[in-house]
Amino acid sequence: MTSDNGSSAEGGPNGSFNENKFFNNVEDTVEANLAMLDELGGVNSYPHYSSGWAWAFDTPFPYLKRYSGFEGGVCDMMVMAWPAKLAGGGVRHQYLHAIDVVPTIYDLLGVTPPDVIKGYLQSPIEGESFAATLTDPDAPERQTQFDSMLGMRSIHHDGWLATALHPALSGWGHFDKDEWELYNLREDRAQTNNLAAEHPDKVEELVGLWFYNAGLYNGMPVDDRTAAEQLKRERPEPGKPREHYVYYPGASEVPESVAVSIPGRSHTVAAQLRIDGETPEGVIFAHGGVGGGHTLYIKDGELVYLYNWLGEKLQYTRSGGVTPGEHLYTAEFTMTGQDDVTKSGIGTLKLYMDDEQVAESEIWTQPASFALAGDGLNVGLDRGSPTSPEYLPPFEFEGGEIRAVVVDVSGTPYIDYANQMRAWPSLD
Repeated sequence: MTSDNGSSAEGGPNGSFNENKFFNNVEDTVEANLAMLDELGGVNSYPHYSSGWAWAFDTPFPYLKRYSGFEGGVCDMMVMAWPAKLAGGGVRHQYLHAIDVVPTIYDLLGVTPPDVIKGYLQSPIEGESFAATLTDPDAPERQTQFDSMLGMRSIHHDGWLATALHPALSGWGHFDKDEWELYNLREDRAQTNNLAAEHPDKVEELVGLWFYNAGLYNGMPVDDRTAAEQLKRERPEPGKPREHYVYYPGASEVPESVAVSIPGRSHTVAAQLRIDGETPEGVIFAHGGVGGGHTLYIKDGELVYLYNWLGEKLQYTRSGGVTPGEHLYTAEFTMTGQDDVTKSGIGTLKLYMDDEQVAESEIWTQPASFALAGDGLNVGLDRGSPTSPEYLPPFEFEGGEIRAVVVDVSGTPYIDYANQMRAWPSLD
């Protein structure tokens, strides 16, 4: 059992009422946080402590999560138990890395991993077994480990640690200008004494060792892009990106990481459904949560689309006139510009009932993700935090049946896509 990295600093120097601002590169201010003080910690908040508290939580080690060259960013305890094989107990101080866990388990179980699986040559295991340390407190430790994370670089070798000073997730670049610091962790675990000036040869040796290992283990190029840029970059997914995404009621929540991505682009949310009675109510579609997202729902006889911009701009587009029968309800956003400061998309949201446009408004859309974790995409209810303050989750849809919701990012005009959906079989 082990923990995550060191304490997290996404709250920035001011703390945050909505941590999702960090992942969208939108600045938090003390004034904005104080204005929401009475709501802090409640259902309408997505808070995070300040970076000052993060550093305090890492005592006695310096710095924070994301800073791979400092013990406050990477040092964690690990607890192991195997009563049938490992008697006694005790504390070990050898340097280990997360990649050493798998080869240790293989070693303890006497397993030799295959070189080929189903005809595919396997990459070599890069970790080292630390099984010997479990029975011998004086067993040798891992000698060398290089790190490259979000623009930070460091190298651990024989008890020494060299680290390049560079702000993580800064987007600054200029890695050739980084200054390297040097610490003897066997004598100075808290990294209070930078020895680079006293041992320039050791610094040069370790920097060279970092570049050697980075070349050996694919640690290049070094990447310090901002949080918003990192979250928007293309990642391996089970399915290929496409222009039409079809979602159904009764399915599990779709995590943000594999749901349709709409930041910085025009998009259409089209729901085919049947209204049975005079008082339908509930969520048709919801993506995101209290910290940012968008949702299409019916409440008090109105069809409502809300784009929740980082919990601050609650941008409603609504219309009455919900009637029984089969319908196609559509929210179509056309992006026309971008805010210079926040890089948010700006454009026109049009709300349709069948062929008729029933409402229109100007809205801002977030530059990056709705949530890092915990608030995904749902049809027929809102499982996570409330995307709209007008309802409490899950606000399940009642008074009819939802056939499907399609999110279209192709830029196809609404009316063309509506005709395609009408060709689907009736719900009756």
